[in-house]
Amino acid sequence: MNKVSFHILRVGLAITFLWIGILIIRQPEAWGGYIQPWVADFLPIPLTQAMTGTAFLDIAIGALLLIDWKTWLAALLAVLHLAIVLTVSGITDITVRDIGLLAAALAVMVESLPYALKARLNINKNSV
Repeated sequence: MNKVSFHILRVGLAITFLWIGILIIRQPEAWGGYIQPWVADFLPIPLTQAMTGTAFLDIAIGALLLIDWKTWLAALLAVLHLAIVLTVSGITDITVRDIGLLAAALAVMVESLPYALKARLNINKNSV
């Protein structure tokens, strides 16, 4: 991935996470409708509070991606968060969007890993 495309992808993900976070803050109960009922039963807090926490996580991920600080860590959080979203929301009309975001976040994470971590994981420039 060349440097320009990496930054376009990073900023696009950042805007997406920031925007979704703001939308969830504005209507947490509506976004809670995407959670499968069996998952909601496991929550130790009301669904609205869980969605508000999710909104702040989305905003934090978006902000970290936008300022380009510890990008690999922000992208790792995005990957984990999106994997959880895919697990708790089930297969819906928007699943394909979440799969695309997951792939984009994974690409940003791998590309921005520190050199020492890439070496330890045996990821060289030719393999990514």
